[in-house]
Parts: sequence; C-alpha cells; structure tokens
Amino acid sequence: MNVLTDVHQMYLSDPTAAALKGAIQQGIRYAVGNLKSKPDRDVLMQDFYMVESVFLPSERSNMTPAHHFPDFRLKTYAPLAFRYFRELFGIKADDYLYSICNEPLIELSNPGASSSWFYLTSDDEFIIKTVQHKEAEFLQKLLPGYYMNLNQNPRTLLPKFYGLYCIQSAGVNIRLVVMNNVLPRALQMHYKYDLKGSTYKRHASCRERAFKDLDFQEMLEGLHFDGDTYSALMKTLQRDCRVLESFKIMDYSLLLGVHVQDKKCLDRGARVDSKRLNGQRVLYSTALESIEGDGKVAELVADDDTMGGIPAKHKDETLLIFLGIIDILQSYRFIKKVEHSWKALVHDGDIVSVHRPGFYADRFLKFMGGTVFKKIHSLRGASSKRKRSAIHAMRSASQEVLSQQKEEKKDERKAQSMESLG
Repeated sequence: MNVLTDVHQMYLSDPTAAALKGAIQQGIRYAVGNLKSKPDRDVLMQDFYMVESVFLPSERSNMTPAHHFPDFRLKTYAPLAFRYFRELFGIKADDYLYSICNEPLIELSNPGASSSWFYLTSDDEFIIKTVQHKEAEFLQKLLPGYYMNLNQNPRTLLPKFYGLYCIQSAGVNIRLVVMNNVLPRALQMHYKYDLKGSTYKRHASCRERAFKDLDFQEMLEGLHFDGDTYSALMKTLQRDCRVLESFKIMDYSLLLGVHVQDKKCLDRGARVDSKRLNGQRVLYSTALESIEGDGKVAELVADDDTMGGIPAKHKDETLLIFLGIIDILQSYRFIKKVEHSWKALVHDGDIVSVHRPGFYADRFLKFMGGTVFKKIHSLRGASSKRKRSAIHAMRSASQEVLSQQKEEKKDERKAQSMESLG
C-alpha cells in the first residue's frame, strides 16, 4: 500500500477523525503567523532553498500554542518566496489564513491513478494536495524559474503555488502543496476532462470522475470560441507549454470543466451558492483572467455571469469553460525514459502518454488547438466579406453598364457617320 494511503488511514483511525486536516490548519496558521514578524524585502536566491522547522506538541510550549491533535513537526519550505507569490496574486496573509483555517477542510475523493489526497477550502479558493517526496523536491528546485516566469507574466494556466509544507508525525512525512482551485463548486460541472493529447489507455474507467482524451473525441465535436478568445487561449497554452518544456516537464494534463448554461438552473444555482461568490478574489485565479488577451477578451473578465468561466459553444449549447494545466511536477527523468522505451516497444511511441518534453508539448498543443478548441468564424468578418462581395458585384455591374453605354454611344456615332456619308 502507498505510504500516503497508510498515513491517511492512520489519521482517519484517530478518535477525532479529522486529525490530519486539523494538523494542516494548525501548521499553516503557525507558519503564516510566524512570517508576520519578518520584514518585507526582495526575494533572494537563498530564499528558494530555505526550510524552517518547528515542533508543535499538543501541549502548549514557549513557541507554539496548544492543540488537540497528535504531536507533529512542521517544515515550511521557502516561506519568504511563497509569501511573495501570494502577494503577487493579491492574497493577504489574513485572507489566506481565513480561507484555510476558518472552517473545516473538505476532503475530495480521488479515484484516479494518483495516490494524492486533496482538500478544498470552504470558500473554494484553495486546493491542498499531498505530494510525494520527489515532487516536493522538484517543486523547490523549480521555484527560481517559476519566480522568473510569474514576474514576466502572471496570466498563466499553470498551477499557482501558494505554499509547500511537510507534517512529520509518528515517523511519517506528509508533504503538502497549496494551490489554486481550477473548478469552482458554485457551478455544476456537467463534464470534467483530464486531457493529455495521447490515446494510449486514455478512456476513463467507471471509477474515475474525469473523462479522458478518447472520451472527449467520442462525446464532443470540439468547443467553439470566438476568434479573439481562441487566439488568447492558444497563445497562453503555447507559452505555458514552452515554459514547461524549458524545465523538462512532461506528462501534465489540461483539467477541463464544462458547465452547460441553462438560465433557470443557473439562476437557481446562483441563489443557492451565492455565499461562495462573496469571498476573496485571487488575482488571475479564474480561467478567463488567466488567458492573455486584449479588447473583447479583457472586457469579459468583469462579467459576473460567467463566474470566471470562458464562454463557448457546442452545437446549439451555450457553455462556460473552466480549465488549468495540472500535474506539472513530473520531470523527464531516467525512469520516464525507461517507461517510454518499454511502452514504445509494445505500442506506437507517438500515442503513449509519457514522452520527451518537446514532443509532448507539440502533441499536447496540436490536440488542444485542433480537436478540443475550435474557432468560430466572426460574424463581423462574414458580414464584411458579404459587403466586399456586394461592392465587387456593384462595381462589376457598373462596369458592365458603362461598357454597354460606351458601345451604344459608339454605335450611335457610327450610325451618324454613315448618315453623313450618305
């Protein structure tokens, strides 16, 4: 059995039945509170590799408050760097603590291939995910490049990381990353997809909550966007994929949520879930805010009816699309090279999920830009085309009339000449 599963079961057997969630909240409350005493300053290279450790016994100590959970040690990775990331996205320390610690965390089921456990804050803002040691280590190494990328462009569909922690208890390590929540609960997601651009074993099982690439091709004929939105979406995806390729990252997915708009259901749902919409708004946290765009796309951001979703069409249905790139903590290490080589011996190497980062990015973008997302030809453009055709037709008709008139005048002059000669 997986270590994370063992740990989770250990905490579930605790009489409180919420010991792990409580320890997470207690640890983050201490870590963020401890940061308040540190002055703001520029992030330095050594800040990315800093690790702070503190022991939190259940009984009160000189440094820590009492709590009702088993004794544990908390490690906080790159605290100053993550504080900078939170501030970049407009997250105040008090709001961060309120979201995570004010109400019990909501445990999400995860029947997929991942061994991770997921917890959602009650206001829908943040996801807390357990990660393996190698993934946590890789994220910490990624931070300098991640910092550079976010400074250059905070509008991205890449995960927004807000904190990295480790809880040590009973000789076991539980590593946690806090990040943005891609799919809001305030709207029902009628379809969820985990898309990679590959076809090998890309059918969802009965247990899995998200459909996959082959399911998408069988169920939908593509999601249609107006030209400006399509261009902005693909521009953002292309940029993000090149960033991932530069970090030698592959095997990531596009998490895609589809809400089919029905005005009656939408109005009823908005009344029921309005409390979820009144909390803090993290900058660039929604799909619509995350894509690069000007003009029409930028104007849509302020539309509350979309709730941050991207308007789209499928046949006669009006949709809201929510999306983000997930599972980026997989680098193309030796084990992945071996896995791809073995799969390529049995299957077509171009269709398997695991692949070289450059090839993976190209295939991913081709699938998204050609199969998943499609452009609606602008009605304005079509109207202009019709106008141009009409003008051309009018010009042609005018030229024909003028030619006719010239011929008639020529004939008249010819007839007059003949008469004068007679």
